[in-house]
Amino acid sequence: MKTVLVTGANGQLGTSIRCLSGAYNRFQFLFTDVDTLDICKEESVDAFIQTHPVDYILNCAAYTAVDKAEENLELCEQINRDAVANLARAAQKCQAKVIHVSTDYVFDGTSCIPYRETDTTNPQSVYGSTKRAGEEVLQEICPDAVIVRTAWLYSEYGNNFVKTMLRLGAEREEIRVVFDQVGSPTYATDLAIALLSILEQAEQGQYQPGIYHFSDEGVCSWYDFTVKIISLAGLKARVVPIESKDYPTKAVRPHFSVLNKQKIKSSYGLTIPHWEESLRKCMENMNVIKK
Repeated sequence: MKTVLVTGANGQLGTSIRCLSGAYNRFQFLFTDVDTLDICKEESVDAFIQTHPVDYILNCAAYTAVDKAEENLELCEQINRDAVANLARAAQKCQAKVIHVSTDYVFDGTSCIPYRETDTTNPQSVYGSTKRAGEEVLQEICPDAVIVRTAWLYSEYGNNFVKTMLRLGAEREEIRVVFDQVGSPTYATDLAIALLSILEQAEQGQYQPGIYHFSDEGVCSWYDFTVKIISLAGLKARVVPIESKDYPTKAVRPHFSVLNKQKIKSSYGLTIPHWEESLRKCMENMNVIKK
């Protein structure tokens, strides 16, 4: 039985992997978060690996508070870059493979064609630049790592856009949401299934390192996404489209976050659901769908 260290296990993605892990009985999963393993401390990572030899490291940990990151550069660098380096060096010592989750924010969002893995990165925020630095340091130390960039993640767990819109939709008569930022909402369970599939195929000798893109199928704006959320929940709030300039934020958001997923689909044989189908599943699990 192969051992998989999962970092950031209390976040949306880590929790989703935990919920699915029982079906993957060829692996022993070690779920950790900052309370059990501080990946920002190299000595802590080394001590953990010595005590718990692992075959794979699945890094779901990240500093993801995009606006707060603008004022917390040092902490953001520690989690999104330096901790990745710590995990990479530990992986080299024990010959483990690293699967790391990154973000669409490594791009500037000025394209009008879905981003491929080979497209030039140009992050416009502290969050994006530190996540890109994490990718670079990982590839330098572990050239055989898998990096999966994703976008617009939501789930039943933690704080996310879907939960925020459900709360606002219940509290307010009107919700104002930007319509000029476009992407693909991604259900954390779908991403978790993809990552676990990569693990399974690695055990079958079909591990293919490199950078990959993953999101759910389909494209929408945050406004469109909100309209669907409110409709499924049967809420009465009116959703009003606004421009990004009417909702200023500390961090620059990419206006176009659509990712080309052909590489991960062909390399790992994945079938990816449409975002509307997955949103309905998530909201059904949350018991907020109006029957």
